[in-house]
Amino acid sequence: MKIKITAAALAACLFMAGCSGAASVNTSKNSEPVDITIWHYYNGSQKAAFDDLVNEFNDTVGKEKGIYVEGHSKGNVSELENAVLSSSRKEVGSEEMPDIFSSYADTAFELEKEGLLADLAPYFTEEEQNSYMDSYIEEGKIGLNGELEIFPVAKSTEIMMMNKTVWDEFSAAAGVSLEDLKTKEGVVRVAERYYNWTDGKTPDILYDGKAFYGRDAVANLFIIGSMQLGVELFHVENQQVTLQIDKDVFKRIWDCYYVPYVKGYFGAYGKFRSDDVKIGELIAYTGSTTSAGYFPDQVEQGDTITPIECIVLPVPSFEGGAPYIVQQGAGMVVTNGPDDKVRAACEFLKWFTDSEINTEFSCSSGYLPVKKEANAIDVLEKVMEENQVDMPQKEYDTLTEAYKLVKNNQLYTNKAFDGGSDARKVLEYNLSDKAAADRQQVEALLAEGSSLEEAVEDYISQESFDSWFASIKEALESCVEVSGAGKTQ
Repeated sequence: MKIKITAAALAACLFMAGCSGAASVNTSKNSEPVDITIWHYYNGSQKAAFDDLVNEFNDTVGKEKGIYVEGHSKGNVSELENAVLSSSRKEVGSEEMPDIFSSYADTAFELEKEGLLADLAPYFTEEEQNSYMDSYIEEGKIGLNGELEIFPVAKSTEIMMMNKTVWDEFSAAAGVSLEDLKTKEGVVRVAERYYNWTDGKTPDILYDGKAFYGRDAVANLFIIGSMQLGVELFHVENQQVTLQIDKDVFKRIWDCYYVPYVKGYFGAYGKFRSDDVKIGELIAYTGSTTSAGYFPDQVEQGDTITPIECIVLPVPSFEGGAPYIVQQGAGMVVTNGPDDKVRAACEFLKWFTDSEINTEFSCSSGYLPVKKEANAIDVLEKVMEENQVDMPQKEYDTLTEAYKLVKNNQLYTNKAFDGGSDARKVLEYNLSDKAAADRQQVEALLAEGSSLEEAVEDYISQESFDSWFASIKEALESCVEVSGAGKTQ
């Protein structure tokens, strides 16, 4: 099903007319045209939507103000990061640094220390800055003195997506409801019942139940889970980090990810969990709002293809936890350079983040708009109507659910720090790799005739947890120690 709203086409594009109130910045038409190069990581429909808007800017505001923008996709996030760092180091064969590029905080922080990023604050009045989501602007203040060096253009958070077709059958048979999926602990309990329900379909084959749930971005489970449970894992002040590794918090994460994983209730099989839904190995996962476009419309198992419906749900939180949700999505940074270049770059960023323009990009990309007023269903529907947008139901439901989450929860992302990228890799892979490897060992024991309880006993013991906790604690401390920043609390 698609949402289609039709009306008169958009009559004229809306844009912000410059840096009113920033007296030091000239906003008049340039005497000579200024060319701006942007590097980004958008691909597919996201790239097409971005390219269309760049062309629209060039034909309107850019033409009026003597600014021409040229965008280039550098592949994925990792490839873009490598290209930017190579350019910043002037490595042989590297290209000249772009005027604007997409960047996560860890990469931007590395370049900030080299003095390569422009402070954008003088180019935006206080009123203009206040029109953006407060936490988005705060994330961008990575300079030692709070310089605004990452500008928000497209953000995301996490939601839960599920195969409604299978869920309807399972929930009716097992007596579970969507209410049971509001917490991480509730998801674990439902996943156990789903495993047993699917196992019961083949009574002659023991322990062949299916996993119910998985998640992308395991690092977010640690970072946001810790915040929900009252501990900021990476506490950053003045670019220095204090590690706050709480054993009780990590035990709750262990119980809500590792334990159900080794029991077969959770799983991860392909590159992303949407891939796992497509092949019928999972029916639910937690992922970015941008993953909605990849949620399958059918399950493919061998020669059998089964159409499915999708349901979008709030991301589960820890029982009794504070209302924190993840804030993610790269911003854009501007390379330090001549004032006319920086000013021109800011003109484009202002135009692109206009509420309606930015929402138009959201419709095609799955990203959330960055202004306070734009995170609203009425703005979304207005843009859909004026631009005659056809949006798949699952993507519409994802955006509207995300708007509710943003309104009712506290967005959070930790500040950048030395060693932050390596620390996040530890969080991303340490527990997930262990869970996958140990699940294989459990399956081997089951094949040899052990019961599930016998097979998992040693893996889910207190001793096993203690050993893992010591290892991940050491790995995180090493990231900080090697970087020369911060301490452990």
